[in-house]
Amino acid sequence: MAPISKECDFLVIGGGSGGLACARRASGQWGAKTIAVESNRLGGTCVNVGCVPKKVTWNAAAIAETLHEAASYGFKIKETAPFDFKTFKHKRDDYVRRLNDIYARNLSNDKVEYLHGRAHLLDKNSAEVVLDDGTREIVRAKKILIATGGHPNVPKNIPGSELGITSDGFFDLETLPKRVALVGAGYIAVEMAGMFHHLGSETHLFIRHETFLRTFDPMIQESIVDEYERQGIIIHRNSAQQKIEKLDGQPGWMKMHYTDKSAPDGSTIDLDCLLWAIGRSPEVEDLGLDKAGVKQNERGQVVVDDYQNTSVDNIYSLGDVCGKIELTPVAIAAGRQLGNRLFGGPDYKDAKMDYENVPSVVFAHPEVGSIGLSEPDAVEKYGREEVKVYKTSFTAMYYAMMDPKEKAPTKYKVVCQGKDERVVGMHILGAGSSEMLQGFGVAVKMGCRKRDLDSCVAIHPTSAEELVTMK
Repeated sequence: MAPISKECDFLVIGGGSGGLACARRASGQWGAKTIAVESNRLGGTCVNVGCVPKKVTWNAAAIAETLHEAASYGFKIKETAPFDFKTFKHKRDDYVRRLNDIYARNLSNDKVEYLHGRAHLLDKNSAEVVLDDGTREIVRAKKILIATGGHPNVPKNIPGSELGITSDGFFDLETLPKRVALVGAGYIAVEMAGMFHHLGSETHLFIRHETFLRTFDPMIQESIVDEYERQGIIIHRNSAQQKIEKLDGQPGWMKMHYTDKSAPDGSTIDLDCLLWAIGRSPEVEDLGLDKAGVKQNERGQVVVDDYQNTSVDNIYSLGDVCGKIELTPVAIAAGRQLGNRLFGGPDYKDAKMDYENVPSVVFAHPEVGSIGLSEPDAVEKYGREEVKVYKTSFTAMYYAMMDPKEKAPTKYKVVCQGKDERVVGMHILGAGSSEMLQGFGVAVKMGCRKRDLDSCVAIHPTSAEELVTMK
């Protein structure tokens, strides 16, 4: 049977946050005939195995943390049963499925045709889509967007690495592990280590260097490492893994052979869960980029300019598959701007995503927020004499009722440049940092000066007031 042929103005390959934002803007607002293709569940990484179920799990861990701290406020809470991880997991899955349905309805409301299948480029204006039932459709489009996202990596050179899971597999766990090892030093490893620990797993975090979150300001790195160790997370510095093997007679358990700072000659640990969080790769396998002539970099990411143009006219790309800033809101913003530029007419001919001063948060325990340049990056860019740093460290009032050993840190840093003290970086660690940074991020994006922060009357008593009272 010959493939069915379709034609459209805009073909979007990838049903994640960025691709769907662009498809809906092109069709729903500008009337472009749009087809979206996705081979997995709508919503991409964020909705299904990323931000959304992660934040739900972080909420559960935060509740467990609060229950532990309640005694300091005089509450006598008796636990009548352990945390019901299985029930929690299934309720979380139900929530994600509801979101999948909402995404599908939104596509329908915006008149985007949705094909569930795998797309392969044939040339710069067409793609073959293999649907779930094996049938094939050829889609010819005036413009094509590649927004296929990425997938987590598993090391290829460590025997037995396949016995571990990735962040995707984290959300498939039916039971809470008794002893878990996470390998990695980025935000995924740090977030999941905090969640495992506060939900009750013995948690080991294996990192290659002395600190984690190494792209963040040194204040953040040093403080969060110290805090995780205070809480009881076991950090293995300067570590490397040699092999993983199944444990005989103990189904689901494995033995990992490793070296670290404390055991340079080697040691082992028995685990019932190993999670690799060692980075992500672009989802470009069998996409047919070579057939269309789309250029990729050494990591396989699609090369784009500031306007999301690839090396091929009328083929565009955005989101994690490009690797610029791998955050869901960045992909959504880039998608909407691209939709405006391609189909919005002359008023939007120069529309593009601004990748400067993008705020980001790590849902660790406590939360970490950052926007702009770290102190070392600011010094490198402007010179030491041009940079002035304001910082503070204190104990949030929430911890006033607790024993000293139970008190978590709060630390803030504001990095300023020039005589005018323009704020070029803001870095915060402590409870509430995620909600706090969204507001301060607007100020930094608008080019605020230190004097603008000083001119704002403090809200008392809050932690955030420290950001407008620094001396």
